[in-house]
Amino acid sequence: MSAQAPIRRFTAPQIAARKGQTPIVALTAYTAPMAAMVDQHAEIILVGDSLGMVVHGLPSTIGVTVEMMILHGQAVLRGSQRAMIVVDMPFRSYEESPQQAFRNAARIMAETGCGAVKLEGGARMAQTIRFLTERGIPVMGHIGLTPQATNTMGGFKTQGRDEATWPAHIQDARAVEEAGAFSLVVEGVMEGLADQITQAVAIPTIGIGASARCDGQILVLDDMLGLSGRVPRFVQKFGDLGPRAEEAIADYADAVRTRRFPGTDQVYR
Repeated sequence: MSAQAPIRRFTAPQIAARKGQTPIVALTAYTAPMAAMVDQHAEIILVGDSLGMVVHGLPSTIGVTVEMMILHGQAVLRGSQRAMIVVDMPFRSYEESPQQAFRNAARIMAETGCGAVKLEGGARMAQTIRFLTERGIPVMGHIGLTPQATNTMGGFKTQGRDEATWPAHIQDARAVEEAGAFSLVVEGVMEGLADQITQAVAIPTIGIGASARCDGQILVLDDMLGLSGRVPRFVQKFGDLGPRAEEAIADYADAVRTRRFPGTDQVYR
């Protein structure tokens, strides 16, 4: 009998080659069980710094640390087999210098086994992206609404409402591509701008609150499953698990208080 071929993960070159092909499916995941479910259907699993808000209850992503990203990245790697795992670089882990970015990105990759890191910023981060990619670290870019910069943006505001700003966003995308990024998240921008960005670069664009014509799409898993509270307008809930989970918890609590649980099947005799 021949041994079964090992399952191979998607790689950065394979993702890059899907530009203009079948749309790329991407989702976030932060735990091994969720990663196992997503892994069957997605080409990319992003361990996003959104975990600070989704899992840890932080008010924003600003307080997320490298150690938190590594911990959740390890869990997601253990729970998945085929998807490419991308880990976010958190705020203050890469902005200071390309050298700082390399130290933290190399640590994240070495300690998690992920296939790439993601960092926010366009032209201003091009030098850092180039520094990383030239040293063997695949980078996913992120432009448009960049959550780590909401303090300077004045909140979570849709970008590109004024068409006069579109050339700057397109230049950001081109700068990220030219620096060596293999793909680009385009978040919270006007549909027409997202379309122009997708046409302007030769790497795949992954939209979130952007356009159906991006080369792929990503959502926060908990948002699309209905496990979050208030979600952005661009989120479509593909499930409504929150209310169902609350009902199950309430039923359990009632069963304990009325001594219906544990029953005869749940005790040892």
